[in-house]
Amino acid sequence: MKVMTPGPTQVRSNVLAARSKAFCNPDLDPDFYDFYKETCELFEKALGATDHRAFILGGEGILGLEAACASLTEPGERVLVIDNGIFGKGFADFVELYGGEAVLFTTDYLEPVKPEELRAFLEKDSDFAYATMVHCDTPSGVLNDIETLSRICDEFGIMVVADSVSAMFGERLDLGRAKIDILCGGSQKALSAPPGLTMVWVSRRAFQAMEARKTPIRSFYANLLAIRNYYEDKWFPYTMPVSDIMGLRVALDNFLADPDVYDRHERVAGAVRKAVKEMGLSLYLKRGMSNTVTVINVPEDLTDQEIIRRMRQDYGIQIAGCFDYLAGKVIRIGHMGENCNIDDIRETLKALEAVVTKK
Repeated sequence: MKVMTPGPTQVRSNVLAARSKAFCNPDLDPDFYDFYKETCELFEKALGATDHRAFILGGEGILGLEAACASLTEPGERVLVIDNGIFGKGFADFVELYGGEAVLFTTDYLEPVKPEELRAFLEKDSDFAYATMVHCDTPSGVLNDIETLSRICDEFGIMVVADSVSAMFGERLDLGRAKIDILCGGSQKALSAPPGLTMVWVSRRAFQAMEARKTPIRSFYANLLAIRNYYEDKWFPYTMPVSDIMGLRVALDNFLADPDVYDRHERVAGAVRKAVKEMGLSLYLKRGMSNTVTVINVPEDLTDQEIIRRMRQDYGIQIAGCFDYLAGKVIRIGHMGENCNIDDIRETLKALEAVVTKK
């Protein structure tokens, strides 16, 4: 089965091979602490971090989002939730889970958040402990300029938590230019490792805010302070999934060895959208589409499940539908990471055209 979903993606053979290697007890092996630290430093380098430390957490990408909110939110604090998509709005659940008051800044779900509208909003109300935002809101595929949005928040003294799970490593992101305090990523998207790991980049300001809390962090597993001094103390708060991390390191090496990665994502995304329109289908978004996923309106004479079933059964290709308010309305093709190549895209589009024309 060819997996052409917007995460998990296909995984290169050298990543799978790395996950099969023998390992020692990570809690006791000094070499693993060095390997983990070196891998985290490569993640810092990959995104141009100058004021952040990167960490790999044992849990799927959602763990990073919850850990950020758990570690920063104190009961009663107001948190700005920048909402132009399902995952953007979903941050409110984490904020409220840890006792915060989520204040939604909701904009058009069919296009990116407009920086000037955010600034106008904050000029009227900027009393927030931090703000949350999403880089690529995967259900719709909308891409927000989180570098610019984070800098606007910083002008008002507001820290920023950003979800770039389905954008990073397929869309350019420079942490050295942004004002993001906790950036969240996942292993199974454009980095093309199996699901199961979260990566977080945490700024000094974010750690200072955690240390200055009036109340304890209301979580153990999602407490970012717990892992801060792992190397100095030679202690992890839980046993690290060694095989997953060894595979992740090779996936990161693959990314770092590919100078064309961002341009290729842009070329492939453009080719997919051109082909989709040429076969008579329409794109969901007005503008601001991520280079990692294309979201297509389901034609009137078909259902999303019929398209997905035929793609899978007749052509051996798995694409995705959606959920929440987009359930049944769209289908999604992931062209991120290992999926971002002309041969697989050509095969996927040829099959999709056959399905929608009922050949």
